[in-house]
Amino acid sequence: MNRTLYFNYIVDKIGILSYNINQKGKLNILDLHNHSENFYSYFLSKVFGWELVNLNPIQQNIEAIDLIDHKNKIVLQVSATNTKQKLESSLSKKIISKYSSYTFKFVLISKESTDLIKGTFLNPHKINFKPASDIIDNKMILNFILSTDIEKQKEIYQLVQKELGNDVDIVKLDSNLAIIINILSKENLALSNKVETNSFEIDRKITHNSLVATKSTIEDYAMYYGRLDKKYAEFDTQGSNKSLSVLQSVNSSFVEISVKHQNTSSDYIFLQVIENVKEKVVNSANFIEIPIDELELCVKIIVVDAFIRCKIFENPLSYNYANS
Repeated sequence: MNRTLYFNYIVDKIGILSYNINQKGKLNILDLHNHSENFYSYFLSKVFGWELVNLNPIQQNIEAIDLIDHKNKIVLQVSATNTKQKLESSLSKKIISKYSSYTFKFVLISKESTDLIKGTFLNPHKINFKPASDIIDNKMILNFILSTDIEKQKEIYQLVQKELGNDVDIVKLDSNLAIIINILSKENLALSNKVETNSFEIDRKITHNSLVATKSTIEDYAMYYGRLDKKYAEFDTQGSNKSLSVLQSVNSSFVEISVKHQNTSSDYIFLQVIENVKEKVVNSANFIEIPIDELELCVKIIVVDAFIRCKIFENPLSYNYANS
């Protein structure tokens, strides 16, 4: 299920970028094309293991070459035009002769390569170039991503999310939180200990538990504490007591992970709790699919909230705390 969520997100974002480049190109607005050179340098490097850099900031207005990878000997042009004339024009540029031992790749960011890969092309500088493998479009890239393992897909998803993701939609956030709270609250859990709902000072608890790598995550998502608290209150006034059920669910994930990984760092355990809670949500029969970035946002909010409320990780002794 995670594989599907990651892949669908990547497809959606690349598709939207491609569409916008195409539409703006018709109006001769090329700002997205320029930004795409930077995005595709990171994107293609992550997908194929290349080490591409954008050549344009180094040497202004270079024709035929946008990105270069000296280690793997690749020169690459990012193009929104899929014509034979455009490709042959690039292959004929004088600068290509400087890289005759490299492989030239022609990447189409808003058009398909279906007809182009069947053609033959003038290649006056004899640079390594095979249309079938060196003309690349988004469909080919996505098919390659589809065949990668889930860890690789997650890395690509995280890059695309950072580069092309949207700001938080608060209305959608509230709706998604409600969905996830409903799912987690239906878990069949029987914890004998009483759930504490006091909110300890976050920085003190972070230090007490030696959370270093995840400190910024906790601090970033703590800002949503009040919004989630309000959502819990709405449900609890209806007599459904969902806050108790959700906190118990997160606590059970923490206990399970802590027992399995006793000799690992607190940071690792924290991240695994997030993954475990996310799996519970995705595998629930009640789950209505939402974009993976929205799902991860909501799960992190809930896990950080549980941390603040002292349901996961050890609470500092003799510590002053504020009621939530």
